[in-house]
Amino acid sequence: MFSRQQTLAHHPVGRSVLASMKDFLLTTPAQLVIWTTVLLVLMTIAWYVVGRFRDNADDDRLTANELLTNFEELHHQGDIDDAEYRTIKTALGAKLRQELEDAENKG
Repeated sequence: MFSRQQTLAHHPVGRSVLASMKDFLLTTPAQLVIWTTVLLVLMTIAWYVVGRFRDNADDDRLTANELLTNFEELHHQGDIDDAEYRTIKTALGAKLRQELEDAENKG
């Protein structure tokens, strides 16, 4: 076969195989397969990264109850006035009711 000193590129048949492989890889169908594969790999990586980011972002969200508690503390400290607190409480009220319904349906 080949000695340790010889490689495929140095053998006459090897050069022929490499040349025909290069010619094949430069054809339109081969390029289409190569670039489609590259695109699919990049899309898979992007899907994975976005999925990990979204999972982490969901963990950081406060519930309506936690938000209401925070705004209540701000109100007691005087950082927001009565009207602002009532507006926030009204806005979070619907969300709080929805969270309670969801908890009842799960439990």
